[in-house]
Amino acid sequence: MIFGAVAELARQAGGAPVARPNMLGALLPFVLVFVIFYLLIIMPQRKKQKKHLELVENLKPGDRVITTAGIFGTIMGVQKDLIELKVASNTNIKITKSAVGVIRGATDRLEGE
Repeated sequence: MIFGAVAELARQAGGAPVARPNMLGALLPFVLVFVIFYLLIIMPQRKKQKKHLELVENLKPGDRVITTAGIFGTIMGVQKDLIELKVASNTNIKITKSAVGVIRGATDRLEGE
């Protein structure tokens, strides 16, 4: 709008016509920033989330796990959204499946290789 008014004033003044700015050129930096943001932040986070969901779905009794709160324990039972975790002798707690951070056996094997 302002560019059009400036161009009209320049034409009336007899000067060289002013070129209108290209909208694609103005939007290109924003598109590039979004693409870089998507590639560096969103894609890796989705991959990590998918891997964690797979880990949670494959929990079974006997797995040794570490929760996101740092509690070490062995899974004694698995329900729909809860697991019963043995943290000490005669001490069981119930936590949500999503609170499991890693399976200890899997990390122990990776460290041994």
